[in-house]
Amino acid sequence: MTFGLYITHPQVRIDPNIPVPKWGLSEIGRARTEQAAGSDWAPRLGRIISSDETKAIETAEILAAAAGVSVEIAADTHENDRSATGFLPPLEFEKAADWFFANPTESFKGWERAVDAQARIVAAFNRVLADHDRNVPIAFVGHGGVGTLLKCHLAKRPIGRDRDQPGGGGNLYCFSLADLSLSCDWTPIETWKGVQRG
Repeated sequence: MTFGLYITHPQVRIDPNIPVPKWGLSEIGRARTEQAAGSDWAPRLGRIISSDETKAIETAEILAAAAGVSVEIAADTHENDRSATGFLPPLEFEKAADWFFANPTESFKGWERAVDAQARIVAAFNRVLADHDRNVPIAFVGHGGVGTLLKCHLAKRPIGRDRDQPGGGGNLYCFSLADLSLSCDWTPIETWKGVQRG
C-alpha cells in the first residue's frame, strides 16, 4: 500500500504574547519529531506539505531532512481560525474546542465554523492530491483541529470531537493513496511502525 499521512505538530512553546500561528516547537516537541525522523517511514516520504504556521513548518522541516525533500507550503491548511478570541488558557480552550466540534454549523465567539474549516482543509487536500503521483508516499503536516475534520471526512463520519487526537499533538493517521481509506487511527509519531512495503 502506498501511504499518505496526516501529521500534527507536537508540543509547542506557549507564549500568550505571541500570536498562536507564530508559536514554535518546544524542546520536547522537537525531540519527538527528531525521533520520528529516525524511523523507517520518514525517509520513504516523497512529498511533505505543511501549513504556514511556524510549529507545523518546524515539524515538517525535520521530517523533510530525513526524507531528502523540500517542504511545500499550503497556506490554506492552517488551523481553524480562532483569532477572534485570542489566546485562551488550556482549560478554557478545551471547553471552547468541545463546543466547536459539538456545534459545527455555528461560530464560537467569532471562530471559523467547523463546517467551513472542514471544507477548506478537504479542498486543500484534494487540490494537492489531484496532481500527485499516487505511487509516492506523502505527508500533510498541520494541526489537530483541521486534521480531525479531515479524518471525519475520510471516514465518512459526522464532525465530532470523539475523532480528535488523544493527548495533544504529535500524532498521525495513515490512509491509502489508492482509495483514501484510513488504515490506522491517531498514533504517536515516534511510535508508529509504518506500513508494509509492497
